[in-house]
Order: sequence, then C-alpha cells, then structure tokens
Amino acid sequence: MPGRASDPGNSLVHFAPEVRDPVVYPIRHGINPPLFRVFVSWSDGNLLNVACLQAPSPVSNATARAAEPEADIGGKVVEVRLGEGDGEINEEQRRRIAYGSVPAFAMLQSRRNSLSMMSRMASSSSFRNEWWQHVLEYSNQIKDLLGPPRLPSSSVIEDSKVVLQQIEEPSSLKAAWELMEIFYVDKQSSAWLPERLVDWLAGYDCILARTETAIYSKLVNVQKKIVKIQVIEDDSEYWEGISSALAVGWLDVVVKLLRLHGSYQLDQLGNRETENGLVEAVAVLVSTMPRMRADLPTGKLGQCCKTKPDFVKAWEKWRGHITKLECSAFWVQCGHRQTREGLRNLLQIMLGNIKNLTTSTCHWMELYISHFLFIRPFSTGLEGMHSLAQKCMQLKPSSNSSGLIGVFMGILGGNTEVVLAECSKAFGPWMVAHAMELLTATDDQADILLHEERYNLGGISMEELHRLVYAQVLSSHPLTWQIAPTYLASCSKQGLGLLEVLLYRQSVHNLRVTLKNLEICRLYELENISACIMKIAGVYYWKHGRRGSGIHWLQQAQDEVRLNRIAQQLFECIGKSISDDSFKQWEGLIELLGSEVGTAGGLEFLHKYRDFKRSLQLVHDKKAADAARQTVESLVQLMRSPSTPRRFWLPLLHDSVHLLNWRGQALLNVSETNLLLSKLQELSMAKLHPDFSNFDLPAQALATVRLALAANLRQAILEES
Repeated sequence: MPGRASDPGNSLVHFAPEVRDPVVYPIRHGINPPLFRVFVSWSDGNLLNVACLQAPSPVSNATARAAEPEADIGGKVVEVRLGEGDGEINEEQRRRIAYGSVPAFAMLQSRRNSLSMMSRMASSSSFRNEWWQHVLEYSNQIKDLLGPPRLPSSSVIEDSKVVLQQIEEPSSLKAAWELMEIFYVDKQSSAWLPERLVDWLAGYDCILARTETAIYSKLVNVQKKIVKIQVIEDDSEYWEGISSALAVGWLDVVVKLLRLHGSYQLDQLGNRETENGLVEAVAVLVSTMPRMRADLPTGKLGQCCKTKPDFVKAWEKWRGHITKLECSAFWVQCGHRQTREGLRNLLQIMLGNIKNLTTSTCHWMELYISHFLFIRPFSTGLEGMHSLAQKCMQLKPSSNSSGLIGVFMGILGGNTEVVLAECSKAFGPWMVAHAMELLTATDDQADILLHEERYNLGGISMEELHRLVYAQVLSSHPLTWQIAPTYLASCSKQGLGLLEVLLYRQSVHNLRVTLKNLEICRLYELENISACIMKIAGVYYWKHGRRGSGIHWLQQAQDEVRLNRIAQQLFECIGKSISDDSFKQWEGLIELLGSEVGTAGGLEFLHKYRDFKRSLQLVHDKKAADAARQTVESLVQLMRSPSTPRRFWLPLLHDSVHLLNWRGQALLNVSETNLLLSKLQELSMAKLHPDFSNFDLPAQALATVRLALAANLRQAILEES
C-alpha cells in the first residue's frame, strides 16, 4: 500500500522532506521513576503501544522484596495516538462512518460512470445539470451519517422558559461538510447564500463556544438565569442575550425572550402598558423581518421572499417601520431604563449599526453573518466575502485557529488546495477522500485541478492520490480492510494493482477472510486473483494436514499441476502399503478428487483402483460368480490401462490370486490370461526398475501369481477346446 518510503522521490504518497519541529506526546504510565526500559511498537492505525518497565529491585532478600508495594514492581503498557484529528469522534464512531459512507460513495461512482457514457452522446452541459443533483443527494446521505440536524432553538417546546434544545452537540466534521455543500454543491441556494450561512451558524455556533465565548454560550447562561431570577428584565445579561441572538438572525429566540418580559404578566399590564407596547412592537418587527429564501423551517420566524424585487420592497417597508418606531415619542413615557435601552439597542441592530453589531457579537464569524443580515442584505454570490471575513477577523480577533475556520477561509478564498489541506489536517483522510466530490460538483477549475495527472505523483491525479491514502488507512486495520477495495477500484491508474496486493496480504487460515477475498474478486471480476487465492489456500491447508480442504480449494482453482502432484503423493502413500486398512485412510481423498478423467492426470487410476478394491471385497463377502467375473474384468482393465503404474501390477495380481484359482471354471479366457502372463514376465525382468516395489509382499508372491495364472490358463484352454 502507498506509504512513506526512505526516498521521498520514489514515494507514492508525496511528503515534504524538510525537518519539522518534533511533536511531544505525554505518556501517563503511572510507574515510579526511574524507568528501566521502554519498548515501542506499532498497533492498529495510528496507535503506538508503549511498554514502560521499571528497574528490577536491587534487594536480594526474597522477604524484603515481597514487602515492596505492588506499584513498584513490573510495568505498564499504554496506547499513544499519533497525529491530530477530530477528537470529538471516537474509534467506534469512525468505523461506523467509514462503513456507512461506502454505499453512498459506491452509488455516486456508479452514477458517474453511467452519466459519463451518456454525456458522450449528449452535451456536457446536460451532464453538469444532472450531476450536481446526484452529488447533493450523496452529500445529504453523508450528513445523515454524521449526525442528526441540530437547531439552537425550538418554539414547539411548551415550557416558555426553555430557549435552547438540550440535544447532542454536532461535530466539527459535519459542520465543515455542510459548509462545503453550501458553497460548492447546492445551486438552488446560491441566490440566498447569506440565509444558508445563518442556518449553518444556528446549528454549529455551539462548536465555536467550546474554545471561545460565543452567542450560544451567552444564551445558555441566560437560560439558567431565567429560572432563578423573577424580574429578568433588570438583568443586563438578559438584554445582551437578546441583542446577540438578533445579531445572528435567531429571531425565534429573540421573540421568545422578549415575551418573558415582566410587563407581560397580568398583574403588571395596567402599570406598564406603554412599556409592554414597546416590547411587543419590537417583537412584531423582529418576527416580520424579511428573509430572502425559498422557505422557512417549522418554528422559524420572518417574512419569506423568494425573489430579489420582492425582498427589496419588503426590506424598505420593514426598515421604514423601524425608523418610525425609533423616532416615536413613546420612549419618553417608558420609565424602565433597562427596557428602554435594550429595545433601542435592538432597533439599532436591525438598522445595521456596525458599533452595536460588533458589541453584540462574540466571534468574528458571528459578526460576519450579521453583516449579511443587516448591513449587506442584498449580497449574492461570493463577491467580497473573503475581504469581509478578513475585516471581521480584525475587529474580532480569534485566539483559536481551528480546522473548521481554516476550511471556511479556504472556501471564501476560492483555493481548492487550501481547502483540501485544511480538511486533511483537521479531519483526516476520510474527509478528503469523500469531500472531493463536493469540490468538483459545480467548479470546472477544481475539477481540472483534482483530475489532472501529475508527474510528481507517479502519473496519478490528486483525487486518486487521496483515495489511495484513505484506502491505506482502511487496510491497516483488521476491522476495515474489507471496505478498502471500494476506493481502490475507483482509482484507474494504480488502484487495481494495490487491490491485488491487499488481497494477497490477507491470511488464508481464516475461512471467513478467504471467502470475503473471493467475494471481492467476484465483485470486481478479478478471476486470476481469485484463482491464485484459492491455490494459496489449497497449498496452506494441504501443508497443515487439512488435506480435504486443500484438495477442495485446488479443485476450485482448477490447479491441475498441484492436483497431479497430490495424486503422485497418493501413489507414494498407497504404494508403500497396499493393504485394505491403509487404503481406507486415503479412500476419502480419492473420492474428493472426483471421477472426471483428465481432471488431474493419474487420478484416473486411483478411481479405478478404488472400484476394484470394492468389487474384490464383495467377492470375499458373497462368494458369487457374477461378482467375481466383474472383479476380473476390472483387473483386466487396470492391467491394460496405461495410467496404471508398474509398481501396482504385482499387488493387483497378488490380490486376485483367489480369483485366478476360482473353482469350477476359469474367470479369464486364454487371451486375457496371456496378457497377465506377459505383464508378469515384464515385471519379473524389471526388478531393478525405479518404479518396481514389492510393497512388503511375501517373497513367494511372484511364484504364487505365476502358478495361479498357469492353472487358470490350463482351465481356460480346456473350456475353449
């Protein structure tokens, strides 16, 4: 499989030869110093097994040594994971994702091949129009695999004081995947790209809150205070949470928090009527904010506009209502300072005041999203997005540079190679191998970049390189190697060669692994490799004493050469002792070898010899003349057959002595008896021949057979005359 070689110029997987700063991995072994010895060995995947042994005690007294604490004796083996990656996902989840993504990937490759054949007869534009829809379906399948959708708020919860849903937080892997789908695949949402980013941040702002302060963490704190504080509008964090939620477009959260204002209580309506009117007016403005998008999910607020003219018209009307409320005289009548200042701050945010937006947001990505909502609501496409992101990063510097941020900036910069590099660094080979389909769905330049054959990569493309790397990762683990062929088969240059290497590396001592190997060969029409695997399995089982299994696999492989050698070994073993007991030990193998003449050369004789021994046994049991005649016919056929080795002539004749001396009649005629006499004469003259063997027969065996043949000849002559 591709890997790092000693010479970087000859390596399949390219790597930079420059020296980098060493990475230090802490080892918590719990052994008291000093350590006597440390052993390091590779485990599965990117795991190292580190064995830490303690120095032997210098105390020679056995009693004193027994008194030492147990912690001071022996050592410990710990596992160390090398490399970076998404620490949110454990090994079990990684394997689930690896297996779950195979059907979607295989289906997409099948559709690519079908559309490629159709595009040769049609225009390339029709291929593009249909292809991105298949990629979008593929992307949705992967998203479902990475986890269920998560929304930060829900208006269907009956408890009015619950602002955020408490469900499992999503992973950065899924967040990065959805970002690439938004920018590279979904053509339908390109017209309302800012709204897609609002939805994305609503689902994944909690990821930013893990390392830095974010709006999500603010709202979590507000939700905790709602239960404890009775007059929530007096708390500054309440208004900060509302303004922050409004800045990133979480309108349902804003309205829900506003409706928790104390002026809505029945005992307060009479005294705080003006204050309640202002709160409700702002809540109505928030809930009717124009949104340029196809539709709104259930529970989301806003006025949906599907076309830009409708959106511009609704936006101007909505802004007019905000300006009118801002200049209203009712603010003077509002006696609650926190409410008055908090509501006017919300109006300034909706009017696009950059100072208020900057104050209300925590992370630069939140400020970035707020620009599209309130400052640049008519923006479409990627124009100016990258420069705006850099400006927001200057206003809200981030102390943590995560892989998700790197992927986002690479996408905004339009640099496919940067996106791939960040995906590889932060999320590993799985992400790169599967995300390339998203990058090339609608971008012709990215398609050319990733499919161009490169000399420095051994004549393969970047797409094939990353698939080979991922297949290498799968092949290194005993639980995932069987899905690596799906990715190797999609690599036209070197995939099939490496697939052959992978299949040959699997051990044949495990029947399930062998059957899986053969199934893979059948799926990818690798008949030659399948035959070789069956030959290897046959030789392995034969050498390890499982002779029946060995013959079975060699027959499946149609390996006539090795089956002939087995037949010769059977000749040797049977020839050493021609007794009935010894023959029974090999009769099952002879049966297994089959009865087809020509399948394995000399096996024809073994089958005839088996039939002869069975007939001979019947003669001994029944003493019947008909059975004796059939046995004699088998004997004559064996002696006439060129496949019968000479070493078996004398044992065959010696076993048939009682047939030659059959009472009352001659079972052999004159010509048949002369044939056997000629064979016997030839055998007596060739005692020094290498094929000759007496098989531990009695010394007088030859004379006994000759005398029996002479008696049969005399009887046959008398009967014929």
